[in-house]
Amino acid sequence: MAKRISFIIPVLNEEKILHQSLSALQPLRSEGHEIIVVDGGSEDSSRTLSESLSDRVILGPQGRSRQMNAGSRVARGEVLLFLHADTLLPRDAGLLIISRMEQEKKDWGRFDVRLSGRHPLFRVIECLMNWRSRLSGIATGDQGIFVKGEVFQSVGGYPEIDLMEDIALSRILKRHGPPVCLSEKIVASSRRWERNGILQTVLLMWRLRLAYFLGTDPQALARLYRKSKSS
Repeated sequence: MAKRISFIIPVLNEEKILHQSLSALQPLRSEGHEIIVVDGGSEDSSRTLSESLSDRVILGPQGRSRQMNAGSRVARGEVLLFLHADTLLPRDAGLLIISRMEQEKKDWGRFDVRLSGRHPLFRVIECLMNWRSRLSGIATGDQGIFVKGEVFQSVGGYPEIDLMEDIALSRILKRHGPPVCLSEKIVASSRRWERNGILQTVLLMWRLRLAYFLGTDPQALARLYRKSKSS
């Protein structure tokens, strides 16, 4: 029997992009995979938009890590893939994930990323993101982390922190071995960089990541990140 993937998508007030994102996943549903949308308390029509394009829409506690953990608890797939609402997967994502995990006998992995914007700096940024991930074995949420469900549950799921949860999970999963690094690209929205400035966003993320590796409390980093978005 072919393995099923549960695509778990945390959302919060994403009505402007959800229809496109979920529509792009429908071929994967027709292959037998499932889509789970976990709403963190949206005040727009995100939940309503998701209902006809998902297998399950549930309400979870706000915060990506908490929402993704909530989605994992109702997932029926042998493999879980955690997907940001503003990212698009390759059409053959299901086959790529299952076949490469089996070939390499690995428990988890991620895609290379391509940013949606056309500015030449985005090509440099995405290249550095992909090479850093290959060298370090650390994945970010933009890269579509996937993991065997039994392994995810055995490590306790995502650490329920407000920022850097993907890096924290990657560190834990590395104990089970290195990730599958798919060269096929997931397309991540560049709206954050375009809204806040490309170089400003890069410098902010470097600053936050360095502070995290030096031991700064993720909750403090989340407050700094929210402050930067509102300034």
